[in-house]
Amino acid sequence: MYRFIAKTLLFLWEPEKAHHLVMNGLALILRVPGARNVMSSLFGVHDSRLHTELCGLTFKNPVGLAAGFDKDGKYAENMALLGFGFIEIGTITPRPQAGNPKPRLFRLVSDHALINRLGFNNEGVEMLKKRLVSMRKNGVIIGGNIGKNKDTPNEKAVDDYLICLKTLYPWVDYFAINVSSPNTPGLRALLEKEPLTELLSAIMSHSSALGTVKPVFLKISPDVDQTQLDDILEVVQKTGVHGIIATNTTIGRDGLTDRAHAHENGGLSGRPVKSLSTEIIRYLSHKTEGKLPIIGVGGIESPEDAIEKMYAGASLVQVYTGLVYAGPGLVKDINQRILAVRLSKNG
Repeated sequence: MYRFIAKTLLFLWEPEKAHHLVMNGLALILRVPGARNVMSSLFGVHDSRLHTELCGLTFKNPVGLAAGFDKDGKYAENMALLGFGFIEIGTITPRPQAGNPKPRLFRLVSDHALINRLGFNNEGVEMLKKRLVSMRKNGVIIGGNIGKNKDTPNEKAVDDYLICLKTLYPWVDYFAINVSSPNTPGLRALLEKEPLTELLSAIMSHSSALGTVKPVFLKISPDVDQTQLDDILEVVQKTGVHGIIATNTTIGRDGLTDRAHAHENGGLSGRPVKSLSTEIIRYLSHKTEGKLPIIGVGGIESPEDAIEKMYAGASLVQVYTGLVYAGPGLVKDINQRILAVRLSKNG
């Protein structure tokens, strides 16, 4: 029904407006008595055999909502009812920022893709903290994806990440360090070996002093070569970062058929990035003999896509653009397929 009716109607709206329309509509529906239980029953796969242990955390299932969908933690409670095992909020910055001028989000329908140049638009870390304090998590793992403000020079970027880390530390279950978005000028320079070592060393040092250890994942770009990947792995292992999220959006435009928006600046997500991210996952897993925790994201719009990422070496997967094209039932479909695979292996 989503693909043939709801999607057709939603695609009549500009993408950013459609996003807010859907989220506000979901919030209204869930105010109806009993609606939350109905939603959970419709979209959830409640089976303990989906539970996944990673980095000391127990995920009720291995399918998460990727960062960018819920930048300010406004929708996490409601999205949890769609069957997610974890939700990553952000990217959040110390101070509020408006992001880039609109329009800044584009559908490439024939490619099942999006281009975004949102630019870390968010209400700031203090506002997110207020929401998290009162949030009912209901067993869903919450991740905090953190970054730097646009006007913070890279030489002072560490300060921004540490502000977010310290402010959110009691309220999230893990952290994702975003140095890979193409929409903040100069941000990807922090993926270079020396600045990355400085940043991650500071984060891990301060994290260990804040109390109970919270897993820290580095979110990387798909636009890196093998040498850069080897450098990233070396830094991750040296600093003690717990794992990698592979991958963010790409600045590449190879193979696109949509001519209306392919020229737009920004990060490309969806089907065109699927192979890129999967090959990076496979390389990272092979180089670390399967010992490095990896969260796979990029181009997942079917259960088969998710299983492919897990066979490549991902322990968990995340979706975002796939929801736009496949609809909210995607999460349940993926979880049912993962459960079937696990049962066949154990049977």
